[in-house]
This record gives sequence, C-alpha cells and structure tokens, in this order.
Amino acid sequence: MVSLKAALSSASVLVALFAPAALADNPINPSFPYGSTKVRGVNLGGWLVLEPWITPSLFENTGNTAIVDEWTFDQDQNRQTALSALQNHWNTWVTEQDFIDIAAAGLNHVRIPIGYWAFDVGPGEPYISGQLPYLQKAVGWARNHGLKVIVDLHGAPGSQNGFDNSGHRISFPQWHSNSTNIARTNAVLKTITSLFINDQDVVSVIAPLNEPAGFDGSDVLSAVRQYWYDSYGNIRFPYGTSQQSNTVVLLHDAFQPLSYWSGFQTAPNWQGVAMDTHIYQMFSQDEVSRSNQQHIDAACAYGSSLSSFDLWTIVGEWTPAATDCATYLNGRGVGARYDGSYAGSSRVGSCTGLTGSRSSFSSSYKTFLRQYWEAQTITYEKGAGWIQWTWKAERADDWSYQAGLAGGWIPQNPTQRQYPNICN
Repeated sequence: MVSLKAALSSASVLVALFAPAALADNPINPSFPYGSTKVRGVNLGGWLVLEPWITPSLFENTGNTAIVDEWTFDQDQNRQTALSALQNHWNTWVTEQDFIDIAAAGLNHVRIPIGYWAFDVGPGEPYISGQLPYLQKAVGWARNHGLKVIVDLHGAPGSQNGFDNSGHRISFPQWHSNSTNIARTNAVLKTITSLFINDQDVVSVIAPLNEPAGFDGSDVLSAVRQYWYDSYGNIRFPYGTSQQSNTVVLLHDAFQPLSYWSGFQTAPNWQGVAMDTHIYQMFSQDEVSRSNQQHIDAACAYGSSLSSFDLWTIVGEWTPAATDCATYLNGRGVGARYDGSYAGSSRVGSCTGLTGSRSSFSSSYKTFLRQYWEAQTITYEKGAGWIQWTWKAERADDWSYQAGLAGGWIPQNPTQRQYPNICN
C-alpha cells in the first residue's frame, strides 16, 4: 500500500486524493480569522498585469492602436522600449506609500493580480517577465503595515477567459481545451505556493485562477472543477508530505451562481476553502439602463445568497461605478454601452461627469456613489467580506478607492455608515 507521504509526493495521486471523496483534513489555522472578522480590502489592479482602462497612457504612449493587452504590448513594439516602459510602471504605479495609505484607510487585505508569464514564458509567447520581484516586495510592504495579501493568478496560458486582463485578448479562451496549458498552470501555482511557503503570516490566501469563463460551456466548467481539485492539493499540501499549510484556497465561481457550487469542497473533508464571486452592474444593456435606486436594490439583493453559502464567500471584485463609461473599460478601441458607442448598444445617456476626474462629479453623483458603496459593503459583509476593484486608476475616479477617499464618497473608516439602513 502506498504511504500517504509517498502519495502526496505524486501529482497524479494528488488528483485522485482530492477528487470528491477527499481525505478528512486537519482544521486550518490561517493568519486571518476568516468567517469571524470581515475581509475589507482593495485590488492592486493594473500593476503586475496591465489593463488598458486602468493605465490608458501606457497604451496610448505606444502610438499603436493594435496594442490592446499585455501580449500585444510586449509583441508589437520594440522590445527594449516595452521593457523600459514596464519597469518604470512596475516601479511607480504601486509603492510602499500605497500600502501605508491602504492600511491607514482601515483595510486589512490587498489582492494582487499576477500573470503566469511572471514565472513561465513558453515558445512563441511574447511576454516580458520581471514582475516577481515586485510581488515579493509587496509582501514585505504588507508585512510592514499589517496587511494580508491574496496572491491572485490572473492570467493562464491560452487565456482562461479571453479578456484583456488575462494578458491576451482573444475571441475564445483556449486554456481549458489544452492539457499542456493546464499542466503549466498547475506548475505555476506550485511555484507561487513554494515561493511564499514561509510567508503564510502575510500571504494568507492564494487564488489559483481569476475568472475562468464558465459561461462558455460544460467543457470549461469540467476543466475548472478538476483544476480546483488540483489546486487544493497544490496549495494546502505544498511540502511534498502529509503536512498541511495554513493557506486559504480562494476559488472563483467561474461566473456561475453560488448555488452551482453548493457542497463543493466543504468541511469537514476540505478545510480552508473560500469562494470568490465578482459583482458588477455595467456589462450588459440591462444593467447600464438601471436607475440609481435599481442599482442599489440589485446590490442589496445579493445578501441572502452570500449569507447562506456553505464556504467563506468573498466578493473579490466590485465597484461603486455603475456605468461602463471609463475609457477602454470594455477594451481598447471599444466604446461604452451607456453612451451608445459600444456596437449594438442603445444609448442611456452621456458619460460626461460619470467617470474621469472627480473634479467633474456633481454633489448628487457623489452622494449616489456613497450610497451605492455602502449598500454593497453592508451586503457583502453578510458573506466573509469584500475587496474593491481597484485601488487606483488614471482616468476613472468612479472606480478608484484612493479617489473615493479623497472625494468623500468612501469613508476614511470602512465601517462608518451614513446610510446604515439603505438595504432595509
């Protein structure tokens, strides 16, 4: 009979072990009391994975409209020019001062997206590496200022969703349909886990893959479910023995309702599993057409599902923005549904005064942003908590936690309420 130690050293047996009939695990002791203390945090979006809408100047400065994601940023311009621009961006977009400010705002978590290409660039892939030292510095800054870090694998080989924020904007994701892509992703996840194996006091959570495109069908969901099983073994059993880590595994719902995942990787047979769900109200014609009150009501309506789900549930992305007006939000060269510049959309109104600099925001709009922010945070704390997307953006103050603090629609203390009964 194979010993547990030998079994856990074998990736193939790991997959078998962590299929639905998993071994009962020891209770996890993470460095943050998930489930009893609420997660309140921000994403450091657009830093180690480029997004055109967060830093439009980085893309516009190339002078090439074909550059729409990190893949084309690295491929379609002089490589040294791209490297210099990336290094300047990595050095300046997020610094230790941001961690000081995040902690001073009463937050307790930062979620840091990173792409697989920080660890592995394959043949024919144009990606430029160099992000990892900044992630490691960020963990040190978080330790210095009492913050917990969620390391989030935001892009996988072949792209898990085809979005520009996966690194490669393509018409249909290819991650799930290629076993080599999945094997490479598992290897990257093992690398991430091993890199931070001695930092579990700070890196309390690892998210094995952001937003896999479950809406593209059962083939994707089948691959995702198996990858979640593999990820549990890779994150919770990183030592090659029966010894378990105290790192929480943060799965993503793959754009399925929480009920789809009911009973998946639940205690007592699975320990330290949390579910990440992302809640946005601007990526369809119906959503951008809602009134302010309808946006608030829709946010409040999530409370029952979040409070009753059987895993710790973190709303890992959301925003007080209620439109898709931010420049390039739908992709570089793509318009907005709200003002009718998105192909096939019906105009709701003008984007003027709804995004860009907060200096253009009316007092009534800032009041709505505060109400919507409170409705969401009150609701999401019926689950395990929330992480706003995103900390900063060049031209989209409606999305920026930093700008919200300065503009007054986000309180300096995230538990402070002007509208405590907004969802009643």
